[in-house]
Amino acid sequence: MVTSIRENLEIVREGIRKAAALCGRREEEILLVAVTKTRPVEDVVEAVRCGVTSVGENRVQELLEKRALWPGGKEPEWRLIGHLQRNKARKALSAASTVDSVDSPELAAVLSRIAAEEGRTLPVLLEVNTSGEASKHGVAPEKAEALLHGILETCPALRPEGFMTIGPLTGGEKEVRKAFALLRTICESARESTGLALPELSMGMSGDFYWAVQEGSTMVRIGSSIFGARR
Repeated sequence: MVTSIRENLEIVREGIRKAAALCGRREEEILLVAVTKTRPVEDVVEAVRCGVTSVGENRVQELLEKRALWPGGKEPEWRLIGHLQRNKARKALSAASTVDSVDSPELAAVLSRIAAEEGRTLPVLLEVNTSGEASKHGVAPEKAEALLHGILETCPALRPEGFMTIGPLTGGEKEVRKAFALLRTICESARESTGLALPELSMGMSGDFYWAVQEGSTMVRIGSSIFGARR
């Protein structure tokens, strides 16, 4: 298992390199976030040993458990990438460096209040449902910029750094790239209207990160291609 994580990471990194080269970008412009849902902490430790610096967790409880079990030594940046319920926000902030799935004014307000109480500024990404699929979380594309402006006006302890989306499950390359291009367009418009850098576009997972990089992703979230099928 240990060998395969190292080998799988090299394959993923080579894919990122190739995709970046196709559009005149460098591999260093894209952060690899290892998604560790259902994986034991030993797998996360090995990924970090192999150079992973950022880990994405979908569930608050798993995030808490892995941090409690961390054996010491070099620890990654822990990003909460899954849907967050407001009643779990305080627990999430006790373990997560960032929340990449802010999708409502209500959640943003709770996160800002808790972060302010703790004397910190919380980096966040706004999740947008670019595919329109009912099974996915995220604010509607036409409401994304309004959500951002609302956060800037009323959530002083949050620092929006960009946007996140999940590609559609169906439709192939054309539909997936269309969804990613939409997020890029939303981000470009938001940069103009706010004057903020908003440097991050988190898009692309194991099955579609190659296209995401070509559409401007700065952060790919890879799980099964590194660790194998979920348990």
